[in-house]
Amino acid sequence: MKKGITALFLGMIFVLGACGNADDTNTSENLEAGEEVYRNNCAACHGADLSGNGAPELTDIGSKYSQEQIEDIVQEGIGSMPPQTQVEGADLEELASWLSEQ
Repeated sequence: MKKGITALFLGMIFVLGACGNADDTNTSENLEAGEEVYRNNCAACHGADLSGNGAPELTDIGSKYSQEQIEDIVQEGIGSMPPQTQVEGADLEELASWLSEQ
């Protein structure tokens, strides 16, 4: 009896594991490059959903600033936000491009 229950349990684990969603949009492989940079560098202060989380919200940042202006803000800081020196090069361009579309 115990062998049957164990086999059933292991079979269920196998079947349920095979039903996993490989297209999960929350994995970093499926994020746009700029969104991934945002999540890794900006989301802690500005919120994963751009809602602010204690810092200014960025939900409509693209209607306020151009991509170039966003790059300048990230590099130089603005208000109480210090310069984000760890974001540079292609990451900075991808981040600013993604944010300018928000």
